[in-house]
Amino acid sequence: MTRFNQPLGGNEMPRFAGPGTMMRLPTQPTAEGLDACFVGIPLDVGTSNRPGTRLGPRQIRQESSMIRPYNMATGAAPFDSIQVADIGDVPLNTFDLKKSVDIITEFYNGILAYPCIPLSLGGDHTMTYPILRAIAKKHGPVALIHVDAHADINDEMFGEKIAHGTPFRRAYDDGLLLNDKVFQIGLRGTGYSPEDFNWARSKGWTVIQAEECWWKSMTPVMADITAKIGDAPVYLTYDIDSLDPAFAPGTGTVEIGGLTTWQALEIIRGCAGLNLVGGDLVEVSPPFDPSGNTALIGANLLYEMLCVLPGVKRG
Repeated sequence: MTRFNQPLGGNEMPRFAGPGTMMRLPTQPTAEGLDACFVGIPLDVGTSNRPGTRLGPRQIRQESSMIRPYNMATGAAPFDSIQVADIGDVPLNTFDLKKSVDIITEFYNGILAYPCIPLSLGGDHTMTYPILRAIAKKHGPVALIHVDAHADINDEMFGEKIAHGTPFRRAYDDGLLLNDKVFQIGLRGTGYSPEDFNWARSKGWTVIQAEECWWKSMTPVMADITAKIGDAPVYLTYDIDSLDPAFAPGTGTVEIGGLTTWQALEIIRGCAGLNLVGGDLVEVSPPFDPSGNTALIGANLLYEMLCVLPGVKRG
């Protein structure tokens, strides 16, 4: 017997049954005793287009039942080396986005009172801002790897400072980021002006548009990014709409010409060796995901994040 929690295996219980947790892991109410935890944020109050991401965490968990514990590509065996559990969902105020933002920060302050790395299931991208507030309170300003079709640096949306298109402008305003170590990957589509992407460049951030990634491996890109980040604490935020809608149609604001699933794996696997202090997977919208494949991809990318956390043994 191992002292580490194990996902419920497919030969012990059919994969269509068993607990509704991430990878059918044990659950507990707090992060006490954990090295890493999965936590859901069922939020779509900050969404500006198609809603439904409040249902994302539940669907990601359901699709995660197909994931086995050993990573055949990288040799990572997270459940042999770190203690992981699913600690449930943040109890949001679904009628008040601003209150929900404060609830999220306070919830993550509780997680980070322990030496635990949170991996978050979204939920719209608004959620990353309150998470970063808690992360920076513990670790100070952090490096950021932000994979997305959109820059999410609006100052306002419909006159509001808090929405899923503003989290990284708010993070900049609050001094939560190491601006020479912020990398936005996969940005694309139409905009209102060059400032939609150039504002970030003017702050010292590195913007890698999707067109620069077409037909290429992301492994050299990630080697350059990891060298620039060094040993700084880093947060990884992955918007599922960074992927081309051919792979991930189940999201609120789709853009053509996106990344592939193998590029997504290269990006996340390329984070191995970094001082990752948290990560999230956002904008899965099950009402627009009839096959479940978008949520399945999201679940696998969260597992890949787990596999590159500090302390995980890799082959």
